Amino acid sequence: MAKKSRLDGEKIVIKKYANRRLYNTDSSCYVTLDDLASMIKNDDDFVVRDAKSGEDITHTVLTQIIFEEESKEETLLPINFLRQLIALYGDGLQKVVPGYLESSMAAFTQNQEKFRDFLGSNMANSAAGVPPMKPFEEMARQNMEIFEKTMSMFSPFGAGRAASEEEKSEPEQNSNEGSDTGVDSDQLTDLKAQLAAMQAQINNLQK
Repeated sequence: MAKKSRLDGEKIVIKKYANRRLYNTDSSCYVTLDDLASMIKNDDDFVVRDAKSGEDITHTVLTQIIFEEESKEETLLPINFLRQLIALYGDGLQKVVPGYLESSMAAFTQNQEKFRDFLGSNMANSAAGVPPMKPFEEMARQNMEIFEKTMSMFSPFGAGRAASEEEKSEPEQNSNEGSDTGVDSDQLTDLKAQLAAMQAQINNLQK
């Protein structure tokens, strides 16, 4: 059946019925969670609404997709990460975490092609004595350092301590600018700017 015409940028509406069935109003057919996962991979933007109330339940359905994917043999989320994430629910930093995760994933997505090239040359790197996951580990370490510095600013004496730590770590960062880690200084600067903007928004919420 032919798809309905939509305006550019208009989201596809998926209706969820009481029997848990999902209906794609664009293609006029029922779909599954796997179908929605494929739509996401194809960059098809959609919103899921309760068929009766019209409530936006996209977040709940996307969470269900993740649960289904994690139930398969090849999981994506490490156990330690899941533990840390669960521990943050109800914590005072809960409002900060979504913005941080979104910024981190945006940076990762922007560099997907670089990561794929790296994985493609994995054998060459191993032959040269470079640990296969070293660039990824280094990026994760740098992201965590930035996150910890941002979090320290929320304590009474955190701002001064963060500034002091920044000064101490500056020589080390300069010495690492030319290292082959897969993360250049511009990317690190962009991530810092995003976290700074996120901190400013949180400060406004606390006023």
